[in-house]
Amino acid sequence: ARASARALGVARVEWLGYADSGMGADLQPDPAGQTRFVRAPLTEAAERLAHILRAESADVLLSYDARGGYGHRDHVRVHEVAALAAERAGTPRLLEATIPRDVLARAVRASARLYHYPSDFDIDAFCSAFSARREITHRIDVIRYAGAKRASMRAHVSQTRADGADRTLAAFLRIPRPAYDLIFGREWFRDPALPPGAPVQRDIFAGLP
Repeated sequence: ARASARALGVARVEWLGYADSGMGADLQPDPAGQTRFVRAPLTEAAERLAHILRAESADVLLSYDARGGYGHRDHVRVHEVAALAAERAGTPRLLEATIPRDVLARAVRASARLYHYPSDFDIDAFCSAFSARREITHRIDVIRYAGAKRASMRAHVSQTRADGADRTLAAFLRIPRPAYDLIFGREWFRDPALPPGAPVQRDIFAGLP
């Protein structure tokens, strides 16, 4: 994770110390000395994040949408914790990272022509996740950072394989660079303070002091 952050030019990495909650049907017992994130008290985790937001005088906090992207229980918890932390810290803007479903469906099905997904990967279910297009409030052009994004993904080696098999990130890294830049050259967010159907913004800082 630290190597991945360096590839993006991140200046500070903070660990809250919670353990991964996993994706299986059953939530496993907590590891020794740690609490799985979904078991952490909401107010406790939110206050720890709010402390960092205050220390950084953060203008924008990036989180996940209410579905946690593709539904990972820890991503959903991030959504819940971030919303409360932003409120407590008085952070001016909370943006929920997401993807319009129709764009995601095209990208996943296109990549499936280049990469054979594992048999348990449900493309249709994956393409019904994230957010409807009308919920998107920000569309940001980041194509000039595509190289840094790819380097960050490549550095995050723990996310490329699990149980001896490739994970989705590994498939993304096999996409040829021109196609990769097109797929990952935009980022989408939802501002929960704005109504669905609001004009799409192109700058996450627009309107802030």
